[in-house]
Amino acid sequence: MPRRKARARIDLRRLGRAALLGPATRGRLPDAISHVVDAHRAHHPDAALEPLRRAYVLAESSHRGQMRKSGEPYITHPLAVTLILAELGAETTTLTASLLHDTVEDTDVTLDQVREEFGEEVRFLVDGVTKLEKVDYGAAAEPETFRKMLVSTGNDVRVMSIKLADRLHNMRTLGVMRPEKQARIAKVTRDVLIPLAERLGVQALKTELEDLVFAILHREEYEHTRELIADNAARADDPLAEMAEGTRAVLREAGIQAEVLIRPRHFVSVHRVSRKRGRLRGADFGRLLVLVNEDADCYGVLGELHTCMTPVVSEFKDFIAVPKFNLYQSLHTAVAREDGQVAEVLIRTHQMHKVAEAGVVALGNPYAAPQEEQTAAGDGERADPTRPGWLSRLLDWQEAAPDPDTFWSTLREDLAQDREITVFRPDGGTLGLPEGATCVDAAYAQYGEDAHACIGARVNGRLATLSTVLRDGDTVQLLMGQDPASEPSREWLEHAHTPGARIAIQRWIASHPAQDDGTERGVSFRSGDAGASGQDTLTVRRSADAPSGRAAASVLVDPPGASVRLAGCCTPVPPDEVTGFAVRGGVVTVHRVQCPAVARMKSAGRADVDVRWGESTEVRVTLLAESFVRPHLLADLTEAMAQEGAEIVSATVEPPSQQRVRHTYTVQLPEAALLPALMRAMRNVAGVYDVSRAQTPGA
Repeated sequence: MPRRKARARIDLRRLGRAALLGPATRGRLPDAISHVVDAHRAHHPDAALEPLRRAYVLAESSHRGQMRKSGEPYITHPLAVTLILAELGAETTTLTASLLHDTVEDTDVTLDQVREEFGEEVRFLVDGVTKLEKVDYGAAAEPETFRKMLVSTGNDVRVMSIKLADRLHNMRTLGVMRPEKQARIAKVTRDVLIPLAERLGVQALKTELEDLVFAILHREEYEHTRELIADNAARADDPLAEMAEGTRAVLREAGIQAEVLIRPRHFVSVHRVSRKRGRLRGADFGRLLVLVNEDADCYGVLGELHTCMTPVVSEFKDFIAVPKFNLYQSLHTAVAREDGQVAEVLIRTHQMHKVAEAGVVALGNPYAAPQEEQTAAGDGERADPTRPGWLSRLLDWQEAAPDPDTFWSTLREDLAQDREITVFRPDGGTLGLPEGATCVDAAYAQYGEDAHACIGARVNGRLATLSTVLRDGDTVQLLMGQDPASEPSREWLEHAHTPGARIAIQRWIASHPAQDDGTERGVSFRSGDAGASGQDTLTVRRSADAPSGRAAASVLVDPPGASVRLAGCCTPVPPDEVTGFAVRGGVVTVHRVQCPAVARMKSAGRADVDVRWGESTEVRVTLLAESFVRPHLLADLTEAMAQEGAEIVSATVEPPSQQRVRHTYTVQLPEAALLPALMRAMRNVAGVYDVSRAQTPGA
């Protein structure tokens, strides 16, 4: 039965003897790096080996006399780290820097010497993984080292590849440390290094790191899981092997050339499945992996399996058409046997499998392409996949982190968000955001601290509050105010999911202490004039409102001499087409002919009265405005109305609901022709998204 090939382990005793004997004669490869050379040549048959020879010679001579806590010569550590990377397919420059990765930190070798001997690329990689001294940084040394490493990774992702391999070998040999130190290192590995390995797609390192952390931090669960795996291995029957053979037969019959392998689950994966499903069955301990040559063959395999076997449709996922943010591509499905056992199946090409295992390491030197191929993406992000959106966001917010503690805690929170969504901007650009992100996060991701001026959003064409949670594939249009002094709402912190948004808002709040007068920034509201619904409103009225019986515009009525009143339900103004109805007291109310009240009165048998506009052009009209909450909105809106010649007779502003506000204004205009310009001016006020004539059915 095919089994996953065991990762080669370096013979520390042999390497120790080779290191103590010193390097080989000039021009000959030392025996100690034969493992590395064999693994490297398996991926890069034509690779130049001279840089590796010279790097080993320098590393061995520099570390000579240094010993690891395990008692082995120190040179065995950089050799083991380099072997890990060589097995993943790293190119020569990465392996050269890996051999030297501790020389500047632990020996007298300087970065200038590394540059002179091996060039700027190798110097940059070595510098990127070199720790900062505790004597200089104290307790901040570890977080500041990671900050430095991440910044370097933003320029060359191979820095993090070396760090991940370095941590893997250290975790493999962590047993010689005190238990409390083992736990501390394991927690940092769990919170920072494993999520970074996941984001960079290096699954081979991630899964082994997970198991090593599991064994240290959850000893009892680890031992229980190990017993489950051992018991399953001792079973006489193996349903996965039978299902693998059945899959091979189906694909042979279909004429599809494919390799079908069994991928045993690693310890943490088995533990998760057991918690999810309870009692485990044989097929739960692994998955089937089908490798083909072409993308089209992946879908051919899927079709054959779903035709000839019983598919579990809910388990299907297409990560080829829509790759994960960490470069991962594969088809996922599941098929069931008659006895109810279900086998998960992964279908991918050989190249996809290489990338799935090694992630960015499988890209070789991602910066070696001709300059014309290095096209830039939107917002200055590189088009190549080694600078994904999550890394750009991380690099942006870390600059604003005010201190090492904030950076360290925020980094762990950020990396804990292990799924990413893509939302689209109206201009065709995209934003990569963590799952659960809101419009607030989108605003700060797109505009940085300029997002303080954001006043609302449209999601998929519909108005939405800034607290709206976005989904993968949404289109987001952010509505920005024009006031350079715009201020974010403190409530935004409740809806900010990303570090970039939270840090920007917190920085603004820290520099603008809350006022002591008890008022909130933005539109001010007070109790009073509660409406029939019991809701509080803010009401502003002129002290000398026009008498209720007086029309704000000249209206002629038959018979002449009757009192005229403009209906409040539709607030007609010239040149609206109007009609009238007699009410008690000999008063005629004037309505727009489209007013719903007109249809109701006519259907009730009420006779209408002939009315028409006179020569006087002064009008009174009621307007409804809807807006988002933002500071100074009321002042800006009333100023815009005054500039258009409108005299506010009364104004009612309801309390905000879901960050939206409804305003009602009754205004006097010197002439009706000014009304369209007034409504345009009101709509142009930042934060106002709709202005309409009052139309109140049933008034």
